[in-house]
Amino acid sequence: MSTSDAGRPLRIAVTGGIGSGKSYVCHILAERGIEVYDCDAAAKRLMRESEDIRSQLTSLIGEDAYREGRLNKAAVARFLMQSEDNTQKVNAIVHPAVGLDFVLSGLSWMECAILFESGFDRYVDRVVCVTAPEEVRLARVMRRDGITREAAGAWMKKQMPQHEVLARSDYEIVNDGVRDVAAQVDRILGRLQIKS
Repeated sequence: MSTSDAGRPLRIAVTGGIGSGKSYVCHILAERGIEVYDCDAAAKRLMRESEDIRSQLTSLIGEDAYREGRLNKAAVARFLMQSEDNTQKVNAIVHPAVGLDFVLSGLSWMECAILFESGFDRYVDRVVCVTAPEEVRLARVMRRDGITREAAGAWMKKQMPQHEVLARSDYEIVNDGVRDVAAQVDRILGRLQIKS
């Protein structure tokens, strides 16, 4: 396997906008024997389990952040929706913990929807961007979440534009429902000299 300048195995991120199919690509990687660190799942786990995060979120949001020792998702969501500043404050608590957790996990691959926005690109050596046409992405999100086209479009607008993410990435996987995604994954693994 290719190594970084530091002599350790390359760390690689899979990213892409909502509805692009990152999870599908990660499923294919799992079939190839590659375990992928899920940043979103890790953030949720750490917010539930980390005493340090619990105390910081309670100081920031108030005692309502946790109820009977459990994360109060409704209170956190309300706080996040109040302002962009609130979102930044919560991210400043959670993101560093997730980044450290990834490094300590010993895994080489991560899945992260907000790779560049969160600064998680600093933890990896290569970035794989999963793309799909906007109409395809909208349809997938509407079907998956049972939401309107307007709601799906609003989610997409909150994220960095696909062309911008792609411009900052090393590889592209086109998941348009036509091209063979598994073959594209295998080509990238070949370029990275990773045997599945």
